[in-house]
Amino acid sequence: MTRDSEDVNRRLLRARDAMDRDYAAPLDVAALARVALMSSSHFSREFRRVFGETPYRYLQRRRVERAMFLLRTTRASVTDTCMAVGFTSLGTFSRTFTEVVGCSPSDYRTRTTGGPEPGPGTWPIRDPFGNHIRIGSLKG
Repeated sequence: MTRDSEDVNRRLLRARDAMDRDYAAPLDVAALARVALMSSSHFSREFRRVFGETPYRYLQRRRVERAMFLLRTTRASVTDTCMAVGFTSLGTFSRTFTEVVGCSPSDYRTRTTGGPEPGPGTWPIRDPFGNHIRIGSLKG
């Protein structure tokens, strides 16, 4: 591995770490490319070459992984979970979740917790900044 490719990999890791840390924030390729000190097109091309998927797909997958955890461990509704992990559309969330996991968010919860989606409860979830959110308080 050359010194230049090591530098590129290090910068790509910095951008991927930002996605892992700030997955629920509204991130776009241009912002991530700035973190990696690259142009958007070069960043997208290199990210895919190194990690095997586009930055957008990686971010979606990270969000779905976090949603899986929340669906298993909280009483948050699917809508609240969708918003808490950074999706802005329930339809996009459900479609992406189904593509990645192989079943809908509601089916996933039923299969992994042994019951249907619970109604509003008192188990807190956290926003992207670590603050507790009461169930239902994400609705505009």
